[in-house]
Amino acid sequence: MPALAPTAPPQATAAAAPRVWLVLGDKPGDNAQVEIIAPALGWPYERRIVQMLPPWVKGKPRVEPSLHHIDLARSDLLEPPWPDLVLTIGRRPSMVALWIAERSGGRTRLVLVGKPSGMMERFDLVIAGAEAQLPPLPNVLAITLPLMRADPARLAAAEALWRERLAALPRPLTGFLIGGPTGPFRYDDSVSERLLELAHETARAGGTPYLTTSRRTPPALVETLRARLPAAARLFHWTPDARDNPYLALLAAADGFVVTGDSISMMVEIARLGRPLAILDLPTGRLGGLDQLRRGLTRRLFAPGAAPGGVRQRLAGLLHRSHLLTHTRDFRAFHRLLIERGLAVRAGEGFPPPQSRAPDDLALVVSRIRGLLAP
Repeated sequence: MPALAPTAPPQATAAAAPRVWLVLGDKPGDNAQVEIIAPALGWPYERRIVQMLPPWVKGKPRVEPSLHHIDLARSDLLEPPWPDLVLTIGRRPSMVALWIAERSGGRTRLVLVGKPSGMMERFDLVIAGAEAQLPPLPNVLAITLPLMRADPARLAAAEALWRERLAALPRPLTGFLIGGPTGPFRYDDSVSERLLELAHETARAGGTPYLTTSRRTPPALVETLRARLPAAARLFHWTPDARDNPYLALLAAADGFVVTGDSISMMVEIARLGRPLAILDLPTGRLGGLDQLRRGLTRRLFAPGAAPGGVRQRLAGLLHRSHLLTHTRDFRAFHRLLIERGLAVRAGEGFPPPQSRAPDDLALVVSRIRGLLAP
């Protein structure tokens, strides 16, 4: 049976509260953003965890109201009474949400967190951080940073578990958090060379570079690092069955962080913790450079603030509906945002403390969602 959330605050009674489902998939980082919103609404809620069939664990189905990609035997039940509100995130769970809305006769309100993969007009509200470039449509709520943040209890547990091991390492302890190729970026030899250069600089200064990879990190880069890192360095190679992942412990204990520019989630988690953050820019190549131009054009056209019904909003809507420009992410614009707000620097510029606090738009999000179900 799906787990019920903790009892709602006194202002939300079972008689008055709407029926809320969280439709979640197999990506903990995505799910965490929805889990942040749900308790703040003040309504009871239920989780519906959906598991993917093998071809769709990594495969990307065409977005439509459907369950064809879901392993129903391993997923939570999806049956009436249908909810009044669904909160979801990601391509695959959002298809389930669209299917639920159809079965409810259109009564169920749908809230999608993050960049949609398709059919965005079918959602009552789409919530996206500044990294996502979405057309200025009435159902889009643009916030500054994604709502992801590290769970304090998990951080404390990881810090306690790793305290002795990390305490034995020379300081400063620098966490190198490495993602993997994603448009428009590529991981070529220049990326490994830059990581090695920064790691050796840390070691020469008497500190410890601690590198962690992710499931997207190319194996060739891992092997290059393994062969050429300084003796003082530590390297965690992520694999599906790897144990003793130091990621959360580093978030809790490292003195500063170098994060590859492809990972929005890792940058945001560190910024919200108020820790020194350095962003490692990544190469694009010729095709990636053209892709970056497209992303920049989309950002300028889709920028928030267009007057309702104004020329830019109408043009953006027309180009989006015709698929001439589609919603996307502009990583480099997001890097600039963090740097301009004093939340990050570029890799190689040291580790100054953040000059401001990370903005938190949760109250705005809650207000918009509650407004969807207002009488």
